Amino acid sequence: MSPTPAREFASVDDYLASLGEPARTTLETMRARLRAEMPTATEGFSYGVPAFKVNGKGIAGYNAGRSFCSYYPMSGRVITKLADELASYETTSGAIHFGLDKPLPVRLIRLLVRTRLAEAA
Repeated sequence: MSPTPAREFASVDDYLASLGEPARTTLETMRARLRAEMPTATEGFSYGVPAFKVNGKGIAGYNAGRSFCSYYPMSGRVITKLADELASYETTSGAIHFGLDKPLPVRLIRLLVRTRLAEAA
């Protein structure tokens, strides 16, 4: 699977449909879990990746690469603050990487979203 920048798609549905398996199913699961945590959020693209916004502020984004998927908390401070909880994942200053076939657990998504929402308030 060669990643295509999400910004080249008209919708998040189109982006997800373009992905091969298992990344498509993994990110569809991530999307559903994020939507459950933020039912009133708007969905679209931010910084070239599918993302959810609350009150115009980016809260969570995600995408697929060649060998892993990424979650973007839209704030490096969230990654720093939750370093202990993220110790088993590869992280960068702005992303959390996870397996193409292993979406982040619900508990961790909830923690990431709530931490970012509190920061963005």
